[in-house]
Amino acid sequence: MSFYKDYINEIEERKNQGLNPKPIDGAELLSEIIAQIKDTAHADRAESLQLFIYNVLPGTTSAAGVKAKFLKEIILGEAVVSEITPAFAFELLSHMKGGPSIEVLLDLALGQDLAIAQEAAKVLKTQVYLYDADTNRLKEAFEKGNAIAKEILESYAKAEFFTKLPEVDEKIEVVTFIAGEGDISTDLLSPGNQAHSRADRELHGLCMITPEAQQAIKDLQAQHPGKKVMLIAEKGTMGVGSSRMSGVNNVALWTGKQASPYVPFVNIAPIVAGTNGISPIFLTTVDVTGGIGIDLKNWVKKVDENGNVMRNEKDEPILEEVYSVATGTVLTINTKTKKLYNGDQELIDISKALTPQKMEFIKAGGSYAIVFGKKIQTFAANVLGVDAPVVFAPSKEISIEGQGLTAVEKIFNRNAVGVTKGKVLHAGSDVRVEVNIVGSQDTTGLMTAQELEAMAATVISPIVDGAYQSGCHTASVWDKKAQANIPKLMKFMNDFGLITARDPKGEYHAMTDVIHKVLNDITVDEWAIIIGGDSHTRMSKGVAFGADSGTVALALATGEASMPIPESVKVTFKGSMKEHMDFRDVVHATQAQMLQQFGGENVFQGRIIEVHIGTLLADQAFTFTDWTAEMKAKASICISQDETLIESLEIAKSRIQIMIDKGMENRNHVLQGLIDRANKRIEEIRSGAKPALTPDANAKYYAEVVVDLDIIDQPMIADPDVNNEDVSKRYTHDTIRELSFYGGDKKVDLGFVGSCMVHKDDLKIVSQMLKNIEKQTGSVKFNAPLVVAAPTYNIIDELKAEGDWEYLQKYSGFEFSDLLPKNNARTEYENIMYLERPGCNLCMGNQEKAAKGDTVMATSTRLFQGRVVEDSERKKGESLLASTPVVVLSAILGRIPTMEEYKASVEGINLTKFTPISTK
Repeated sequence: MSFYKDYINEIEERKNQGLNPKPIDGAELLSEIIAQIKDTAHADRAESLQLFIYNVLPGTTSAAGVKAKFLKEIILGEAVVSEITPAFAFELLSHMKGGPSIEVLLDLALGQDLAIAQEAAKVLKTQVYLYDADTNRLKEAFEKGNAIAKEILESYAKAEFFTKLPEVDEKIEVVTFIAGEGDISTDLLSPGNQAHSRADRELHGLCMITPEAQQAIKDLQAQHPGKKVMLIAEKGTMGVGSSRMSGVNNVALWTGKQASPYVPFVNIAPIVAGTNGISPIFLTTVDVTGGIGIDLKNWVKKVDENGNVMRNEKDEPILEEVYSVATGTVLTINTKTKKLYNGDQELIDISKALTPQKMEFIKAGGSYAIVFGKKIQTFAANVLGVDAPVVFAPSKEISIEGQGLTAVEKIFNRNAVGVTKGKVLHAGSDVRVEVNIVGSQDTTGLMTAQELEAMAATVISPIVDGAYQSGCHTASVWDKKAQANIPKLMKFMNDFGLITARDPKGEYHAMTDVIHKVLNDITVDEWAIIIGGDSHTRMSKGVAFGADSGTVALALATGEASMPIPESVKVTFKGSMKEHMDFRDVVHATQAQMLQQFGGENVFQGRIIEVHIGTLLADQAFTFTDWTAEMKAKASICISQDETLIESLEIAKSRIQIMIDKGMENRNHVLQGLIDRANKRIEEIRSGAKPALTPDANAKYYAEVVVDLDIIDQPMIADPDVNNEDVSKRYTHDTIRELSFYGGDKKVDLGFVGSCMVHKDDLKIVSQMLKNIEKQTGSVKFNAPLVVAAPTYNIIDELKAEGDWEYLQKYSGFEFSDLLPKNNARTEYENIMYLERPGCNLCMGNQEKAAKGDTVMATSTRLFQGRVVEDSERKKGESLLASTPVVVLSAILGRIPTMEEYKASVEGINLTKFTPISTK
């Protein structure tokens, strides 16, 4: 068997797709390539040299280990390759980032040959991806009097790996490209249905926006050599929706610069912008790559002579253009004045995009290098017994005397590291925090694994309480793509120290539960900080931040994350829910009432929503915290009552125990540790030693929203408004309409009850409604398909025990089988109820989809163009989002129901209810 011949065959196949050779990550292939390099007469030697030098993934890949070892042989003279001198070998090592390359460099630096040691030291002084095993070697050598070790440590203490980098250009010229009007979803930049190719960066890059847009970008680059193309969301926010590193990677691939000449298709430094700024999650990802994200504010609300906002016939604010960013406009970013210019004309202050910390990310080529650099500087100074000089921008510490703390401020103060001792910090402070729970999902997990390899990490940080690798995004269809990618991912993550949804050894039953539900269960402390590889990482215990695969990797490797303490918006409730209303309607009404109260301004965007729904258990409360992603909030915190929190923790314990009983516990006994932590927290609450988290009475909020339950009298539907004349208002989550708007005659082609937005009670509602309808009419007939996907296996087990699952089986025309999983995505649907495997199903859009052009009524979270349903030639696809009873009835009727029909269908049914409590 020849790995090289197989690789050459793959190269030929990729040529037919217009692709270059896939970067090499395997030791077997590279070993064969090295053997051919050593054979000076080999016919493939020249090609092998090119592949060895320019096409090997760095970090801790097995190929990187082989490459580093061979370079060491060249440097020591044990192998001679005329094209790779020892000096060039050192240069190649300097681009390999960490892991085996650092091990080799330390071997050489601490070796007997002084000349080689000095050259190795020069390279080591530029490296920052060192872990305990590496730093321990340096420390031991220093303590034994090794002069080279001392020299390296002194360089680290001065942070010369950063100070000797080139300064950021004062002027960066850009040429604009409007990627779309309105909010730009990450689905446009990295479509969910192409998730399988994300780890193959060049291939995945072909799916960004459209081929026409890609050509337009290339044309702009040809017309404006030396200028960077800036992608823009005109009249919208850039990067809303899912937390996709692959989206930023694609933008960087087309518009950024190559991070290293020896590592293919890893580009950095993209520049993006939006009229309404950049989505918080997406902006973090831009920072990871050393890019720039600009809030343009080039359209503003028009005001009359009295300063009042002018409105159109729909009572919407009229916008007027302040300055143009039409495609092809040349602008200048000045990093000194921190302004955006068109020629000599100053357009806007962009200092928020160029803070001292962000300028460091730009200079270093990304935020990872700064995080690791600070750690290595601190380590070196401690070993040397000196004070580290102030090199990096000091963290902003804002402390306001006499002002209390919001819930998120309390959590950040408890988890902060490296801050002034005894100082209480408020919103706006820059902090590094310890992370308690980390989640990686399966369509971004391969990229997280790549990031971990690139930063040379091999084991999870010991300060992380628990971490989980999901299998929910590939649960629906076990096709060849999933079979090729997911087992490899599960093994990597299991070895790294995560609890994994699928057993690499195949011993326990695959658990395809939706990641957010699992993370909500394994979060056993409302003071926790959670980082997860999905925008819906928004637990109803603790504060959770959806993140890109790189930030997830950093949290796994270091147990830390860095960010400013966000401002908070307080949400409380008054009045009482009507009997026929479901809590999902309250969630949608919150968004509608907020926009109404603040004149169309989304005060949630980029902030923490502190929601006071303390009487709801964690499962039900998650329906609210989950939707805060659609509200464009940075995160959310649920303020719970003591007894409610205790009950939620008891439920969480029971579900963690089920995971243990399934055989999912790992060698570190992570799951048992979480149960122990839950028991400790319950005892703290019961004893009164530490009651449930609450904000201080004198805490300060950016805004306060009071939701009036009394005026919520109809189901509230989030509508993508696909035919709005103003393109910028399509596919947002801000158009919330009452049921009566549709007049009872809008056709529905498919209903979907599933995703992370539903809980066990939603599935019981489905069962109860079907029983009601059969009782009223004598039978249950679907006039549109109804797809039902429980988010977790636990829910199905509980429904079976309570007798509801048998009713769902009775009315269904299809039930999933774990023994015979689907290996092809469904493309056609009958008018029956489908009981699908637990997981994301239609919500993700990477496997199952509705038929093109369908009108879908769903309980899910996403209504972006092409996500759940694509357009057809006859009509636009649209995904309307509503409560479970509205979805079920719409599928039965084949249309959106009238209020009378809706009320009759839910009579006597236990809808999810909520009773507000006083926060005074």
